[in-house]
Amino acid sequence: LTSRTSGTGNTLEEITFGNSNFVAVGYQGIITTSSDGTSWNAVSSGTSNTLYGITFGSNTFVAVGESGTILTSLDGITWTSRTSGTSSHFYQVAYGNGNFVAVGQYGIILTSSDGSTWSSMTSGTSQTMLGITYANGKFVTAGTGGEILTSNDGSNWTSRTSGTTN
Repeated sequence: LTSRTSGTGNTLEEITFGNSNFVAVGYQGIITTSSDGTSWNAVSSGTSNTLYGITFGSNTFVAVGESGTILTSLDGITWTSRTSGTSSHFYQVAYGNGNFVAVGQYGIILTSSDGSTWSSMTSGTSQTMLGITYANGKFVTAGTGGEILTSNDGSNWTSRTSGTTN
């Protein structure tokens, strides 16, 4: 592995690829981009809130983070703040089945078909959801207390037994 300069001294939390760009997000709202994975440039996110998660889908980047922060971008360089309707922290976001799904504190789950307008879903849990992915026609999110939830559409969630309380 070869070390590269990211353009920031801040901690980076998550990275994704889309529209011919790598985009990484992290502490204090840092966003850094690269077209080749070698040369990186920090860009303005418009927020000082930590960004924990990022995904790419439907030709749109979506980044999520502290205090209900949701940002969108078509190119990974110019970012627009979106209204989440909450001050809870979001820890991860995924895209699948035509929807973005953001998860976070206290079981909060929001969905959006375009990344711009978000709707709150009932998760059925108060556990903090830390990760989400989409595969095989299903969203799966995992969090504190061993909580695992699944959904085919991002709107209706079913609790699953994880075999752990960690």
